[in-house]
Amino acid sequence: MLIRYGYDITLSCAQQTPMITMMSVRDEHLDQIRLQSGLSTEPEVSLRVYRDQFGNTCRRFLAPAGEIRLFSDCTIEVDGLPDPVESWLGVTSIGDLPDEVLIYLLGSRYCETDRLSQFAWDNFGYLQPGYAQVQAICDYVHNHIRFNYQNARATRTAFEGWQEQTGVCRDYAHLAITLCRCLNIPTRYVNGYIGDIGVPVNGPMDFAAWMEVYLEGGWHTFDPRNNMPRIGRLVVAYGRDAADVPLIHSFGPHLLNKFHIWTDEVVN
Repeated sequence: MLIRYGYDITLSCAQQTPMITMMSVRDEHLDQIRLQSGLSTEPEVSLRVYRDQFGNTCRRFLAPAGEIRLFSDCTIEVDGLPDPVESWLGVTSIGDLPDEVLIYLLGSRYCETDRLSQFAWDNFGYLQPGYAQVQAICDYVHNHIRFNYQNARATRTAFEGWQEQTGVCRDYAHLAITLCRCLNIPTRYVNGYIGDIGVPVNGPMDFAAWMEVYLEGGWHTFDPRNNMPRIGRLVVAYGRDAADVPLIHSFGPHLLNKFHIWTDEVVN
């Protein structure tokens, strides 16, 4: 299956502003790309690419005063299968975890494990550790939070999302990640593309957030927002939480004038 994905974003800045973008798919997807248009800018600016501490692809540039357009249009080949449901998976003991995975057991900017630990153990600690326990957490979060773009807030933490019971995909992810970490299950935050392949169209396309959980020696996808297997996930970045993976990080104020995302199956 071929998927065309990309973005067309216009920003405006009152003065020259350094920026970092994180919107390219991770290197693990590079062999699948069949047609690639990297980040283009109008007006053209000098770009420098680097990898951050999580291996995400980042691009640095100096945005000029006034408007700047960021554009990319790519085609990638995927297997066309939905996310696997691997209900037999168990946990990996902490003593057997790779060193680089340990960071995903800890609290972070948006995931306050200290504030939700007792709740997590009281409500999910009695379940058999592993896939089913994580899925129970996703079921809870999916039903507990009401999705509403109008209630999005960049500063909302997992604990606040739990209290307010409203938010967007990042809030679902933060709460589920926190509850998993409270139960000593390594969990990381993921940004990426999810199309509407195989599901009814439910609104304008956007970047999405979900999570990956480390079970039996590997990372596995869970999505408390959609809470169902999806086709054609494309991972852009992962980290401890949203603070590690901003799509656009500007070192100064800017206005968002246009934001258009697409992830569509290519039909011959």
